[in-house]
Amino acid sequence: MHKNLYNTIKTVMVSEKATDLMDAHNQYSFKVAKDSNKKEIKRAVEKLFSVGVQSVRTMNCRGKLKRMRGQFPGRTASWKKAIVTLNANDSIELY
Repeated sequence: MHKNLYNTIKTVMVSEKATDLMDAHNQYSFKVAKDSNKKEIKRAVEKLFSVGVQSVRTMNCRGKLKRMRGQFPGRTASWKKAIVTLNANDSIELY
């Protein structure tokens, strides 16, 4: 299945934990399409950022329960997260 690279990778996640992973292990966190697999994510990161990918780990994150207008129960959207480990000599400039 051939997908658009820009539809596979949605956003780069920047948080305290993601920053620690970047500094310590050369790992970057991405929010990705729910139907993408590890091979598609690897290909998209290599093409978009011109880096070498060593491994990809994925996880499905369930939406949180929230209250709508204070009384009705609801749920935020579920999403998929990918943690990509780059080769030792590669990095991605985020800022």
